[in-house]
Amino acid sequence: MAPNVDSVLQLIDMLYEKSYPIAKQELEELKAFAKENDFTEELNLWDVPYWSERMREKLYSYEEEALRPYFALPNVLDGLFSLANRLFDISIENANGEAQVWNQDVQYFKIKDNTSGDYIASFYLDPYSRPADKRGGAWMDTCLGKSKVLNTKPVAYLTCNGSPPVGEQPSLMTFREVETLFHEFGHGLQHMLTTVEHADAAGINNVEWDAVELPSQFMENWCFDKKTLYSFAKHYQTNEPLPQELFEKIKNAKNFQAGLGMMRQLFFGAMDIELYSEQYDAFSDKTPFELQQELAKKYTVIPPLPEDRFLCSFGHIFAGGYSAGYYSYKWAEVMSADAFGAFEEGGLENEEKVREIGKRFRDTVLSLGGGKSPSEVFKLFRNRDPSPDALLRHSG
Repeated sequence: MAPNVDSVLQLIDMLYEKSYPIAKQELEELKAFAKENDFTEELNLWDVPYWSERMREKLYSYEEEALRPYFALPNVLDGLFSLANRLFDISIENANGEAQVWNQDVQYFKIKDNTSGDYIASFYLDPYSRPADKRGGAWMDTCLGKSKVLNTKPVAYLTCNGSPPVGEQPSLMTFREVETLFHEFGHGLQHMLTTVEHADAAGINNVEWDAVELPSQFMENWCFDKKTLYSFAKHYQTNEPLPQELFEKIKNAKNFQAGLGMMRQLFFGAMDIELYSEQYDAFSDKTPFELQQELAKKYTVIPPLPEDRFLCSFGHIFAGGYSAGYYSYKWAEVMSADAFGAFEEGGLENEEKVREIGKRFRDTVLSLGGGKSPSEVFKLFRNRDPSPDALLRHSG
């Protein structure tokens, strides 16, 4: 989607200008916090994680584990499916027993279009961890793609690694696991709600690398929308809603040290694009490690040690498929935040507007797949190019 290297560097520079002063301020606040807690030495790189965690605990004193009773998987699924109904005018129905599954924990669902009543897609949900025969992490994958020639409807796999039920107790999720489920469901929606009839461009196929995370990151935003969260955040035993104080802490903790986090990602993205573009001559006397140190002077608030060899373990850009593409994390974040910004502008409490904008999102981002350039698709949805304003606002 990014037309050239200059466009990538412009985005990195713009985010740098906004974020660097904030990152420096956050570092000073961390130093002050450490000093208040009797740390008298100079704050070094290896001290930052420890004191950051102590500061987080002080400011947002809740434990992820304490949230689990409010996020029972059946309730979370009900809330997620209700959101999909509200935004995209679809109904999701449990269809267990209609398709063969590979484990008794796997659930099968069908998606129907509310307007036509037609069955349009289906998906398997494999929600629980099974260390003996299932790798960790979470992902969405395709089982069948939409194809006019083969007369197939989309079928997706949504795989997570949550805690299984214990006795009468349902699977209880951390908030991070809830975000992950929404994220993977976003990928699934783009695969399943496609209207492109040719398999090679339907769903997630042929979507450019720096736009593929748009639907998934977009869906994560709804976890911080009060109406959405409170549709499912209730204690599995008492049915009491999540305490307001905890909700505020969850929202505020999201932006803890956002400036430092942003600078870290910009540093990685700049280093990647410099190494793989004409900005860096691999046959010159300058080594990649010297380039790393040079960029660190600009992008880090505490410089790395002279002997730092992070590049040797930067698998994303050497063995992970992100060569000259690490910037895509931020590029997609800009688009996903801006897409959610359309709903904020329309009013998250304005149900008519939410449904109207949701339909437009479905008819563009979720429907058009790789059949059009992501930049064209985004313009059809937003009537303009992506703006980073929403991302900066969401980042505090």
